[in-house]
This record gives sequence, structure tokens and C-alpha cells, in this order.
Amino acid sequence: MKRSGCRFDVGLRLMLLTLFVSLVLVQATFAVQPLETAQDEFVPMDEIPAEEQLPAAPLLVAAYAAVWAIAIGYLWTIGRRLGALEREILDVSRRVADREGS
Repeated sequence: MKRSGCRFDVGLRLMLLTLFVSLVLVQATFAVQPLETAQDEFVPMDEIPAEEQLPAAPLLVAAYAAVWAIAIGYLWTIGRRLGALEREILDVSRRVADREGS
């Protein structure tokens, strides 16, 4: 039972680290955005200066990185649990075979 708690701690730490990195990237993206009042009319994107345009690429990369990190972490934990289950099944099979052979 103790090993399961350790794996949970590692998974939780990995998820918290991923969340922290994602939040830092998003916060850094919004930090460079100037706060201005709302406009009264539509302005085409080609007329807006480059420093006032919202850079969507960093947000998209951060979102994909977070999703992939969570998916890989989840699959890794499933693999570890499956390996432990297979070892336990082999151990039980050996014990049953030893009892039947006695």
C-alpha cells in the first residue's frame, strides 16, 4: 500500500508542475498585453500595430504542452500499475501452483 501512495505523490507533483509551468506561460503572455479602453468601432487586424495584437501561438503551445504532459503522465501511471498487477498475478499463480504440488 505504501508504494501506491508514493506513486500518487509523484503523479500529483507532476500534475502540479505542469499546471505551474502552464500558468507561468499564460501569465507571461498576458503580462505583455497593454490594458486599454474598449474601441467604438471595428478595426481590421492589418491596421492594428503588432505590439497590440494578441499572440495566440504561446497560448496554443502551452495548452498542447499541458495536455500532452497530462496524457503522458496518465499513461505512464497506468503502465506502472499494470506492471505491478502482472507481477502480483504471477506471484499468486506461483503460490497456487506450489500449494497444488504439495
